[in-house]
Amino acid sequence: MLIGMKPDEAKAAFDRYEKAANKVRAANKVHLEAFEQHLKDKGLTKKTIDNHVSNVDFYINEYLVRYDIQDVTAGCSCANLSGFLGDWFIRKTSWASCSNIKGNSASFKKFYALMLEKGVIKQENYDMLCETIKEEMPEWLATMKTVEEEEFDW
Repeated sequence: MLIGMKPDEAKAAFDRYEKAANKVRAANKVHLEAFEQHLKDKGLTKKTIDNHVSNVDFYINEYLVRYDIQDVTAGCSCANLSGFLGDWFIRKTSWASCSNIKGNSASFKKFYALMLEKGVIKQENYDMLCETIKEEMPEWLATMKTVEEEEFDW
């Protein structure tokens, strides 16, 4: 139950959330299918395609939708990228590693390049994504290394 709400109010709020989230997830499904086809057309292996699609799916359907119900366009923002790759991904997933942070970054660049090509995002959004990845990658990797060292220090 949502704090401070009566059960019927909480259910109504949850139902509104689910309806909005499902609408975004439906749009995301179309984008992910286009991305998968785009990667197939480029001749990538099934394993590579599955990895890229999985990375993007987790970002846009778990991270962007879970808290604020944001669509794919919000994924280019510095705050979302840094929040995800530099913090949330590291703290909340069991598979976080420096390699996976780099892999996610590559997947996001490929996905958002397609979104740019399809007119879903603007050039400045894509440029911001690339610049954020370039500038903040060292910090994200340093954070990941610190977490890895702390885990093995006990």
